[in-house]
Amino acid sequence: MNKPYNHTTATLALAKASFRSIMRSPSAVVFTLAFPLIFILVFGFLGGGGVKVDLAVAPGSDVQNPVMQALENTAVIRLIKDKNNDEIQNELEKGHYAGVINIQKSGIEKPEYLANVSYSAASIDKGNILKSVLNNLMYTLNSKDLKPAVAEIRESTVQGRTYRTIDFILPGQLGFSLLSTGVFGTAFVFFNLRQTLVIKRFFATPVRRSSIILGEGLARIGFALLGAVFIIVVGHFFFNFTLIHGVTTVLNMLILSIIGLVVFMGFGFVVSGIAKSESTIPPISNIITLPQFLLSGTFFSIDNFPSWLQPISKALPLTYLNDAMRLIAFEGAGLWDVRQQILIMLIWGIGIYALAVKVFKWE
Repeated sequence: MNKPYNHTTATLALAKASFRSIMRSPSAVVFTLAFPLIFILVFGFLGGGGVKVDLAVAPGSDVQNPVMQALENTAVIRLIKDKNNDEIQNELEKGHYAGVINIQKSGIEKPEYLANVSYSAASIDKGNILKSVLNNLMYTLNSKDLKPAVAEIRESTVQGRTYRTIDFILPGQLGFSLLSTGVFGTAFVFFNLRQTLVIKRFFATPVRRSSIILGEGLARIGFALLGAVFIIVVGHFFFNFTLIHGVTTVLNMLILSIIGLVVFMGFGFVVSGIAKSESTIPPISNIITLPQFLLSGTFFSIDNFPSWLQPISKALPLTYLNDAMRLIAFEGAGLWDVRQQILIMLIWGIGIYALAVKVFKWE
């Protein structure tokens, strides 16, 4: 008596064979592991800081004074206004703001104003930049035209976790790895399977089409998760990448990685469907990946981009994956806390898979 055909066994066999093929592919290893690791090593050793620091203006602060006017004309400082005390305190503790300033009239002739500044211990490098800028600014104001002192600065520090460059860079590189794996890997594999008539041979067997796709998907998810774990471990143990809740944070990041990869694989299906030859796959894939790699906050916060460019950045799915990764890793957010980012990625996924169904070819 013949046993019924087991589609689960067929799916797992296809996944196993595909995983072995991926592991033997130099390009897959380079894009998934080597490139992100190189960038992590470079930025991890450099440390580095930004060219702009965010300084919050406390509610009730006097804003019509020489100090505030000088701050508004200082290129290094970006003033954050219209935030309440709780919001400012929260951002200071996370190191998002370098400090908060509260300027009031002193009530005496000299100095006329008192500037109370609280720095964030969670961002020591930016705090030092801010302190240097403020001290130079006060010296210039108080020595101008030999007039009596205009203002006096009083300083304090708000404690918080140290926000390092690696805490920004590593989630971006993890997103880049997932995007490259999903788009390039999927596009090349399914195009080659179609060109070599492998899929056509599969149709002569009882294997379902869904088993082919699921098997390939499982292989890529497994490979991507290995890469994600490797990147996180290197970042944490060699460069002190923050994992605020330890293993729980890692698991949440891996779940996000799966969601992101599934969405990005949809782009790969689209590319494999519209590509006319194997040589056209890289340029089409680059049209999809490069804008996201450059504009989705992989290396620099999108807040540093020109205002006309930021809406484009905020429309890209990789932006929301990067944001969610950073919120989970450094701020201790849970998956429910980043539901908005996940929802936007899922909307992208629905749209891109609807397009993939239209253009995807089996033969």
